[in-house]
Amino acid sequence: MIAALQKLGASTLATLGSLGRSVMFLLRVVLGLGELARRPGLLIQQLYSVGVLTLVIIVVSGLFVGMVLALQGYYTLVDFGAEQSLGVLVALSLTRELGPVVTALLFAGRAGSALTAEIGLMKATEQLAGMEMMAVDPERRIIAPRLIAALISLPLLAGIFTVLGIFGAYFVSTVMLGVDGGSFWSQMQAQVSFGDDVMNGMIKSVLFGLVAGWIAVFNGYDCVPTSHGVSRATTGTVVTTSLVVLGLDFVLTALMFD
Repeated sequence: MIAALQKLGASTLATLGSLGRSVMFLLRVVLGLGELARRPGLLIQQLYSVGVLTLVIIVVSGLFVGMVLALQGYYTLVDFGAEQSLGVLVALSLTRELGPVVTALLFAGRAGSALTAEIGLMKATEQLAGMEMMAVDPERRIIAPRLIAALISLPLLAGIFTVLGIFGAYFVSTVMLGVDGGSFWSQMQAQVSFGDDVMNGMIKSVLFGLVAGWIAVFNGYDCVPTSHGVSRATTGTVVTTSLVVLGLDFVLTALMFD
């Protein structure tokens, strides 16, 4: 019993210590963002690496998620004679929840893990230490562009995911299920609000982008500089980001729709 309590206490202290280091780490990065404005090329390079290279999985996933939503929604609504509201169901599901959340999960699996592995390998091979010896701050030169790229990319990817999901649902609804296309779009335009639905989804995606980027770069920067440490940090990024995104989604939904 005593040994179990000791392990629990040590784990709790380690978690709190990691949380404290991550907060201080984020503050240092934010304070050093001024230098990034003088070197926009660093940000553009990371936008390509983090955002553009993630686009393929977002496009494919968005289309298929929209198609599945249309099929599932149709066979539920048709029992009540409300299949003309299928566009509303799909649009609200994607803009409010599935667009930001699924994009964040896919982003963590592809871009977040890549960021952690890249920074972790730079630490393991002492590239970060070499930059410090040359009076180059790695938090401004390496971390800040990647964090801002994640913050910018994820909302854009979430918007693309949502739009393609709606078009995928429209294709299935009109071509396969015979739903009237005019009703699909008119019901959606009448019921979906830009202020209450679209903007809430955008706010979620921005916060998810900050969280996903923060966790990814911190885990890479704070990992044990060994091959095992880098692999653990990469796995931890995907797991932690997924759990934090899902928990944060519940909190934000409760606040937005209270």
